[in-house]
Amino acid sequence: MMEKKKIRVVAAMIEQDGKLLICRRPEGKALAGMWEFAGGKIEPGETPEQALIRECREELAVEICPQQLFDEVEYDYPEMHLSMLVYTASILSGVPRRLEHMEICWVAPEELGQFIFCPADREILDKIAARRRI
Repeated sequence: MMEKKKIRVVAAMIEQDGKLLICRRPEGKALAGMWEFAGGKIEPGETPEQALIRECREELAVEICPQQLFDEVEYDYPEMHLSMLVYTASILSGVPRRLEHMEICWVAPEELGQFIFCPADREILDKIAARRRI
């Protein structure tokens, strides 16, 4: 049996005024139309934090400050194994613009369940919900 391709990515839980920024994947990409947190692949030679800063600049035209590792998700898609580092982050400068996604929006944590997220991101939603119950 062939070993699945392994992909390392980062995602940013950008919070502002008690809301989280979520992004809808564009047509023509895997999982098109599903929601996710901003981010992408870690390029060779990049730290996860550097990748997160670059991805948010490319996708949203904002400068962010990664704060702390929120979660590490391992997820098996049929075609690949995804290893995702999720960081809390804040915007240092700029206003998020939709450069790559179909839609972006600010959502209160309790509203996240109303959106259809990529399977790997659902684990993060469970942890956000669990922290809110504490």
